[in-house]
Amino acid sequence: MNTEAEKRSLLLEMITFSTVDGKLHKREYDFLWLVAQELNIDFDVFNDLFHQDHTKQIIKSEFQRIQQFYRLALIMHCDGILHEKEAKGIQQIAIEMGLNPGAVKRVLDLMKKAPNAMIDPKLLLRVFQEQHN
Repeated sequence: MNTEAEKRSLLLEMITFSTVDGKLHKREYDFLWLVAQELNIDFDVFNDLFHQDHTKQIIKSEFQRIQQFYRLALIMHCDGILHEKEAKGIQQIAIEMGLNPGAVKRVLDLMKKAPNAMIDPKLLLRVFQEQHN
């Protein structure tokens, strides 16, 4: 992540996705705040993002698109409720990101089976790399 605008765009996308079910759960908010801290986003700026419209920026790096997809998938699972709109929304977002639908489905299935919805980062990358062969 290079620019402040890119960081904000990623967070805005995550905020938009986290409210697709009509609610922002505390666990989702806390997770978003953790990501904001990792991106060195100030708390006031972070809270202001909840009142902004999201205009998508293209993420050029495939690695960064995979990271963003995984963050969104974690948000989808962090409230403990898998909403139908979230499941459809994340697949649409992944397609718009240019990620392989087969790899996306496999990662989501692995996350569903994992006790805390988290999967090893090496496995995550391997699933997407397998699709290149």
